[in-house]
Amino acid sequence: MAQQLAANRSAAAYAGVQAYASSHPGEAASAAYLAVAHAYALDHRYAEAVTAFHLAASSGEALSDYADYLGAQAALQASRPADAYALLDRFADRHPDSIFDPNAPILLANAHLQQNDPSGALAVLEPLLTSPQASHADFLLVLGRAYQMNGATQQATVTYRALYRSLPLSPEAAQARSQLQVIGAPLTAAERKVHADSLFNAKRYGDASAEYHSIESSDSSLSQADRNALEIYAAVCDLKLKNLSRRDVERLPATTDDSAALKLYMQAELSRSENDRQGHDTLIAQMVQQFPGSRWTEEALYSGGNMYLLRHDPEQAIYHYSLLLKLFPGSTYAPSAHWRVAWMNYRLRRYAEAARLMDEQIEHYTGGTEVPSALYWRGRIYEDTENNLSQAANFYRAVSDAYVNYYYALLARKRLAVLRDQPATAPSAVLRGVHAPEIPPLTDLVPENDPHYIKAKLLANAALNEYIGPEIQSSATAEEWGALGQAQIYESYGEHTRALQSMKHSGIPFFALPFSEVPIAYWRLLFPQPYWSDITQDSQASGVDPYLVASLIRQESEFNAGAVSRANAYGLMQLLPSVGKVIAKRQGVKGFNASQLLNPAVNLRLGTVNLREVIDRYGGQIEYTLAAYNAGDVPVRQWMASSDYKDVPEFVESIPYTETRDYVQAILRNREMYRAITLAGR
Repeated sequence: MAQQLAANRSAAAYAGVQAYASSHPGEAASAAYLAVAHAYALDHRYAEAVTAFHLAASSGEALSDYADYLGAQAALQASRPADAYALLDRFADRHPDSIFDPNAPILLANAHLQQNDPSGALAVLEPLLTSPQASHADFLLVLGRAYQMNGATQQATVTYRALYRSLPLSPEAAQARSQLQVIGAPLTAAERKVHADSLFNAKRYGDASAEYHSIESSDSSLSQADRNALEIYAAVCDLKLKNLSRRDVERLPATTDDSAALKLYMQAELSRSENDRQGHDTLIAQMVQQFPGSRWTEEALYSGGNMYLLRHDPEQAIYHYSLLLKLFPGSTYAPSAHWRVAWMNYRLRRYAEAARLMDEQIEHYTGGTEVPSALYWRGRIYEDTENNLSQAANFYRAVSDAYVNYYYALLARKRLAVLRDQPATAPSAVLRGVHAPEIPPLTDLVPENDPHYIKAKLLANAALNEYIGPEIQSSATAEEWGALGQAQIYESYGEHTRALQSMKHSGIPFFALPFSEVPIAYWRLLFPQPYWSDITQDSQASGVDPYLVASLIRQESEFNAGAVSRANAYGLMQLLPSVGKVIAKRQGVKGFNASQLLNPAVNLRLGTVNLREVIDRYGGQIEYTLAAYNAGDVPVRQWMASSDYKDVPEFVESIPYTETRDYVQAILRNREMYRAITLAGR
């Protein structure tokens, strides 16, 4: 009932939870009143929320800190600061070990400010200036307001500016900017430009464009050169939003600073989209000559390498990536660019150069996502080309040990099975930095009497889902059981998707850990099996592997039966309505409509038939099938026809779409995990 109330907040939902609260004693009533109060707050009915939070506090003890803290928030929203002050005074003394202890002083300071008592607010805040909380946006904003109201304009200015500079993407940064305007200390154009750049780098292109235009139009002291540069910066936002034409770029002013490099970058990007390779390359050459250190030259080189990668021109791709590495060795693109150069040399059968680059990849980019690939394919060169089978085995063992559940670890173990009788040899020096991760202290014994776990379960009952994770993690022993406990709470409510997501986001390196070293309960939550009866039945009827189907669903929808993608794909197996309609007609499903694809039974029945048909189109080759499922038939047919792959793994590594390549590898890896879980349960 609480989850339903949080979702729709109808009169009936309110009445149901309130009736439950009035008919149950103790902690059950407290959780129910919290649910009602939280819903009132979401509906901006703050006075009613204050009353409900008070009832929650008086009904039970376990969640009293939530009732007080969230009640104080509601009181401030209701313009009742005296009520908030009473709830927050000596909060940490009354609620030791609460997750709200660091934030309660900030809320208390806000209560003082609502009572027009800035000195009281400063008395609360200034002792905390050396604490970690003092770097947070909400702390800095209320501190600046306290200084401002107390007449300490200079201190307020410094505080607001620090907030605006250090946390530019926070909502509080916009408020700080407004207050600086109010006290007559407006931000400079340079400061606002830095802020706009931060918005751009965060891919908030619309906000960045508005800021660039605002700087240009509102500051009369700007030179024409500055205005020209701002116009170009705004234009690149339009390019990212796909709202920029070549004519728009041609109309941009001529400049001589770094914005000139940006203009060339935009022209190169338009040439790329127009398939004008000669024009694109000419512009890149101009950038390299005139602006060799510009960020936009770096961006253009990586984009150019990607363009030629997609268009199956390895020599030009190698050229662009290699030049990027030469000019920008510390680039965030460097690991990816370096690996692509290594791989394309392999594909061109320049094995000596590929081997050298793969060794560099392993040594120089330790821990990078490309290292498992480099380890495996360097082993293949040792085995296939250099005939050094013992060293090949060393590389296969390295990837198998350090990345035990990765796609390439699976392939490496197959090669080791073939090379099992090879004599030992000293491992190559490049393997010195490759290590298996430490096994974290995970237990499957969740401490039922841990106060934070007890609170977390009550929070789930109250539908205060956003607090479940932080509450559990505040336990001193959460490192050992927290991820499992949180996921189990979600699972107990049938929320398989949320349980899976919480395991994914736990920070535990599951795929680098041996299966036997992690309690099976973790694996079962990380690889859930809801709808398993339908999956196995429909898979058998369609002649497909049920573990493959489960792995595909995990990747496509994370078992969210109601998922609808931006591409309008529906349900567990993410079927397009057009595909579903065709299959439904052949399967004799009457009156089909797209909403039926949100029914798990219908989705699985039609989805397994569709998967079987895709498998058949690709001669039973699962790697091709999965690539087509993700990227579509046309690209996959082009990739299959464009090159002479020695084997299927070479095709997989050569997929130019990063998303599709990762998708194929993840599903093949997940299939083996599902099989291992099933074997462990026998």
